[in-house]
Amino acid sequence: MTNGAGVNDEPAVCEGEREPDPSDSLRTFGAVVQALRENAGLSRAEFAERVRFSKHTVESVELGRRMPDEAFVERAEEATGNTGALRKSARFLTRGEAGLAAWFRRWARLERVAVSLCTYECRLVPGLLQSEGYVRALCENEIPPLSDDALETTVQVRMERQQLLRERPNTTFDFVIEEAVFMRRLGGTDVTAEQLDLILELSSLRNVTVQVMPANSEQHACLSGPVRLLEMPDGRWRAYSEGQENGRLIADPKEVSRIHMRYARLRSQALSPKDSMSLLVRIRGAL
Repeated sequence: MTNGAGVNDEPAVCEGEREPDPSDSLRTFGAVVQALRENAGLSRAEFAERVRFSKHTVESVELGRRMPDEAFVERAEEATGNTGALRKSARFLTRGEAGLAAWFRRWARLERVAVSLCTYECRLVPGLLQSEGYVRALCENEIPPLSDDALETTVQVRMERQQLLRERPNTTFDFVIEEAVFMRRLGGTDVTAEQLDLILELSSLRNVTVQVMPANSEQHACLSGPVRLLEMPDGRWRAYSEGQENGRLIADPKEVSRIHMRYARLRSQALSPKDSMSLLVRIRGAL
């Protein structure tokens, strides 16, 4: 091998355990690697020698079972003709994460490093504010039904994700939620009471702001549906839009700007944080 490099000099990142829950992006990337390799007329063994990774690792990457590191991507790019396809597609690789929808995983990772997060919801209580009972009620309403293991995993992941509010005190979390969400008795009165108590508790944190969009409002800037925004440490903003069985991470500056303007207008149309808490206390007392 050139410079004495052999197939066993690969970085530990790529030789670790296989992904516990391979993501769609890993499977797609692997299929592209395999297609380019075959187009170059290389067997897996020949390709492994060129990229200086084991045949087993090449197979695992092609099957979407391993996350390739930068060295693998660069060497694979060179071995398949420097088309640029692997470098570009590698930017969008995401690991599979049990308990999170495949389309939400990239956004969940961005949440962990963001300096500011903004959320508008009209369907249900946002995940970062959900009580355990509320999460269980959501899971029990899933169609088709979840297995017991999948339900428990979802609850655990949701509860762990919620710790962001307390673990990142210098990150601001802003929520605008439709009044109708709090009128729905999902899971029953006890679950609703528990959920309202949790929101009232979390809203007392200095980095958390909750506003309610009143049902009788004559103006509404986000009628197109729920949306999330976050600011990265470098000042760039990202947006996320979600529907049934899909979600979309939005990076285009013009599109993000439009969504940001709508959210800013919505905040001005919603009740103030103080009035929002007063309304939630009244709803809680009426249970």
